[in-house]
Amino acid sequence: MQEKPRLILASHSPRRAALLRQAGFDFEILPSTVDESACQETDPVRHVLALSGLKAQAVRGKADGGLVIGADTIVCIGGKILGKPAGREEACAMLERLSGRPHEVYTGLTLIGEDHEQAAGFEKTRVHFRKLDPWEIRGYAYTDEPLDKAGAYGIQGRAALFVHRIEGCYFNVVGFPLSRFLQLLETLWTPERIRLAMVPGEGRAA
Repeated sequence: MQEKPRLILASHSPRRAALLRQAGFDFEILPSTVDESACQETDPVRHVLALSGLKAQAVRGKADGGLVIGADTIVCIGGKILGKPAGREEACAMLERLSGRPHEVYTGLTLIGEDHEQAAGFEKTRVHFRKLDPWEIRGYAYTDEPLDKAGAYGIQGRAALFVHRIEGCYFNVVGFPLSRFLQLLETLWTPERIRLAMVPGEGRAA
């Protein structure tokens, strides 16, 4: 009988962990300590690939075995990258910028195996916000939701009320594009190895 393969998520994001569990994967969490603000790359694709790679490499260096998953998500509007807001006033400013306009959400994924074999890719989703009233912006900014999220909103929470429509992968906007992840994993692992890494039975939500 083959040994159960080990997956390691290099992120403290509860949303990424919940999506991986929903998809049926058994995994460990070993968060990266990479300083995201240190990345000065202005191209959104290169930005998320660089940071997801740095996060995966940092955890690869201290994890004993297993396949490490690094991820990074940003919001981009008008050529400007929006990361996580530093405070509630910056959250308000970000939401005002997004109000009534479409924007793009990018997530970069980097997978690094035990022998340092790698697979990397990204997902892009276009999100359309309706025009937001000032009271909606301030009311949302002063909840606990926006401060740990790129672009100062979480589509899976109260900010679902702001979204008119999306073009592309919904799970990417949450922070972990599941289909893209599986495509990358299939380049490193056999179907049998992937199956062994999953919890028996159907996927379950966290």
